[in-house]
Amino acid sequence: MSFEIIHKPTFTNQLLAIPKERVIQILEKIEVLRDDPKPHGKLKKKLHGYRGDIYRLRSGDFRIIYTYGDGWVALLGVDARKDVYKGDKLIAEETEVDVAAFANLENLLAPEKVLSPEPKPSQAETLLPVELTEELLDRLLIPKTCFPTLLACRTFDDLLEADVPGAVRDRLFDCITAPNFDQVLNQPSFVTGSPDELLRFKEGDLLGFLLKLNPEQERFVTWAINATGPTLLKGGPGTGKSTVALYRTREILKQLQANGVSQPRILFTTYTNALVTFSEQLLEQLLDEDARFVEVRTADALMSSISHSTEQLQVAQTNELIKLLRQAIPQAIAALEGNVLQQQAQRLILQRLQPEYLLEELTDVIDARGIDTLVDYQEITRAGRNISLNKSQRQAIWILRLHFNQFLKDQGMVTWAQMRLYALDHLHTMPAPPVYDAVVVDEAQDLSPVVLRFLVGLCREPNRLFVTADANQSIYGNSFRWSEVHHSLKFVGRTGILRMNHRTTQEVGEAAQSYLQDGILDEDRIERFYIHTGPLPVVRAVADRPSEGSLLAQFCRTAAREFRLGIGACAILTPTEKSGKNIAGQLNYLGVEATFMTSRELNLNCKGIKVLPLKAAKGLEFPIVAIAGFLDSPFSAVTKKLSDEEIAEILMRERRTLFVGMTRAMRALMLLVPAHQPGSLLQDFDPQFWNLGNA
Repeated sequence: MSFEIIHKPTFTNQLLAIPKERVIQILEKIEVLRDDPKPHGKLKKKLHGYRGDIYRLRSGDFRIIYTYGDGWVALLGVDARKDVYKGDKLIAEETEVDVAAFANLENLLAPEKVLSPEPKPSQAETLLPVELTEELLDRLLIPKTCFPTLLACRTFDDLLEADVPGAVRDRLFDCITAPNFDQVLNQPSFVTGSPDELLRFKEGDLLGFLLKLNPEQERFVTWAINATGPTLLKGGPGTGKSTVALYRTREILKQLQANGVSQPRILFTTYTNALVTFSEQLLEQLLDEDARFVEVRTADALMSSISHSTEQLQVAQTNELIKLLRQAIPQAIAALEGNVLQQQAQRLILQRLQPEYLLEELTDVIDARGIDTLVDYQEITRAGRNISLNKSQRQAIWILRLHFNQFLKDQGMVTWAQMRLYALDHLHTMPAPPVYDAVVVDEAQDLSPVVLRFLVGLCREPNRLFVTADANQSIYGNSFRWSEVHHSLKFVGRTGILRMNHRTTQEVGEAAQSYLQDGILDEDRIERFYIHTGPLPVVRAVADRPSEGSLLAQFCRTAAREFRLGIGACAILTPTEKSGKNIAGQLNYLGVEATFMTSRELNLNCKGIKVLPLKAAKGLEFPIVAIAGFLDSPFSAVTKKLSDEEIAEILMRERRTLFVGMTRAMRALMLLVPAHQPGSLLQDFDPQFWNLGNA
């Protein structure tokens, strides 16, 4: 039996530090593991002192650290570790770095210490065990641009704060310290391939390796790929839906080429510009030259290009739409139909509902679903809307829609929902529509039924449509049934569910789920499994901006040090652009580099802390996340004029927005709430799942 060789990043990082003449022997020994990884004699032995089943293979003065399972061997590390015995047992060496020397995250999160100064370790405790030299950095394939910064580092604090990419810092830590291999086991796995590929990587000819999917994810790459209809993959945050979608794209491409399609066209679409950029980069790595056959765009970019191909459409801003709607309401009231009682009921609903809610009804319910008759509007379920409307009240809103649309036409403007409708209509009438051989739709929960119908229309064959979705992450649209979207979207027997969370710790995931509660849209009872564990997420109360900024700075610095990361691994998510800019300014004033960015300005490679709006963080992930900026949050101000039903609906949507923000955190999460009048969204955190302190 031949075992598949996979590896963790720590292994390839440590391999780079070994002289080339010794690497050849190590690669030969790895081939021994491919044939038989079981312990045997002095060559292969189990290491005691770890929670996992970890083994070592001798290769001269070096030790290959590995684990194995059914048909695979995972390489964890390789270095000049000595054999240390206790009695007749081979035990793990003590780590060379005293982790107690670092400020402890749990201490920071303790209520009585939350605002105390950080303890500063002595220089003797934090000196690097190895001097960083040009020869070492060269061997580790560190970019030359990082040399001046790294050569100046003398202590671990210097290295943690150095302005270098996170991957560079990780490589250095792996090579100058003894890793904890229990933690290495939780790293993502990569496909090793042949010994030649490891040698190419060592020599700098191979830039990286493909991510190894776990069995659950791997199953859905090809699952139902030859079925007669489309496939839906569901799963919570961090389960790898988007990763599977990327691999599914590669599999579809292979099938098309195998079937004689020499120049296939595949559309990979998702909701935000940030996700488009991210997906493009991953597909280029996965497909190499074949990436040219895959077009990555947002659905709106596609629809806008088609709409503008026939006429120039000016999409109105929200404030312009509200102004026109206010003008249309009196005209609609004057045109109401029916008897006196019916007209009175219709007039009351138009007067009672706020313009913002009415605008959502017109755009997110009627136009977003492509409803074109009053009868159809009166019969739909309006899933996701809390305020019930009878047929007479819906008739009043329909009359308002007619007058509102006329005002828009007179101004030469349209809503986004109308632009999408124009695109869908034009697609059906085009003599040569832009058809794709396959369409992959990532994060479909945020696309309206009209957009999904448009994407279905672009796909040449229904069985080449692959969709990922998680209704509980829906922050823009309302819930709907797939059957309401398109007759082709029938997923019976072709709906898969991912349950294993690879992004967040169990503590972050369970805390976020406990917070979501009544905001749940998808009622499927999914048992969740987590790979990582960590500290409980934290809720802290702040009274003013200076204390908020100080606590954010302290949390980010301490968490980055605790998790052996740079400050660039931290993100702060805010409810508004204004609050985000305020926080970024406060952090820079405190000497902590931070940059505010919107989704269109997203630059994950910029130095320092990333500060961005909650909705711009969708689809992204950061090791350390703080959610703050509620001292000038719009929540309480917006809801004062609204009815109880409108308030409930808005809060449910914002609760899902916060849920998405919480689940961006991979290792550490802190939520800062106003000390006075925090609002219902920022109260009642379950102490079983949250470290509440004095919040």
